[in-house]
Amino acid sequence: MTARSNDHPLKVDGLTKRYGNRTVIDNLTFTVEPGKVTGFLGPNGSGKSTTMKVLLDLASADHGTTTIGGRRYRDLPNPASTVGVVLEPNAFHPGRTGRDHLCIIAQATGQPRRRVDESLSIAGLDPDAAKRRVGTYSLGMKQRLSLAAALLGDPPVLVLDEPANGLDPQGIRDLRDLLRARAANGDTVLVSSHLLTEVQHLVDDVIVIADGRLVTTGTIDELTGKSAHVRTPCPARLAELLLAAGATAQQTAGDRLVVTGLDLDKIGDTAHRGGLAIHELAPNAGSLEDVFLALTAQPSQKGN
Repeated sequence: MTARSNDHPLKVDGLTKRYGNRTVIDNLTFTVEPGKVTGFLGPNGSGKSTTMKVLLDLASADHGTTTIGGRRYRDLPNPASTVGVVLEPNAFHPGRTGRDHLCIIAQATGQPRRRVDESLSIAGLDPDAAKRRVGTYSLGMKQRLSLAAALLGDPPVLVLDEPANGLDPQGIRDLRDLLRARAANGDTVLVSSHLLTEVQHLVDDVIVIADGRLVTTGTIDELTGKSAHVRTPCPARLAELLLAAGATAQQTAGDRLVVTGLDLDKIGDTAHRGGLAIHELAPNAGSLEDVFLALTAQPSQKGN
């Protein structure tokens, strides 16, 4: 695979999406850079899938913009050759074979027929499996077929919603190796997943949202190895001061905060300048799962 120059960052700027009186995405802003695998994380109902749908013009925004390389998806000259998408693992006609499914997409998007077999091979579907009707596929095989479809146009951008769902351990490793290779090639890779242990091994950067709002962004090391646990009698005020200093601070339980973006000395200095007492300040080098659960805990769960 030859490294390519990629000028296709994904940008979400002030995005708001409502369904009736319910706000699903609330003033969400983030950027996904080329050359990295970025994990898009949040609890069920946090707005991840809706954000991806707006990015791909499958849903409309009430406010804000989403762009791919500076353009809306609908304005891309050849979307299938720019963005590969995995959103729905069951978006197939059950009576067609896997190969026929890809042939139809290739014809519709102007891809050469040779890309069908190449994409099937990359996604790990062997020729015998490709000749079977999709209605007989397991969930993992459907995921592989979805990935093959996403790769048909050899796009520099991949937007994948739960691509490891249903895959066995070997399939998960194959997916990890593929996405890491694509990022090393200069591609932009955005992956939504609930498999946090696997995400920790896969991604470079992380975007965490909850209730449609941005919670934090950063590298995987910043979240798992450079976050801090703080206990103070004034958590809300300290969180405000830390935010002004460029950190992210999430109250997790009573008088406790999880802080990312500042080292321990700067957290202590910030509290001192604000005249706030610190009862505990320590590195919070937990797993991604630990940090994620702390950052996205619901108010009713904090303190339990």
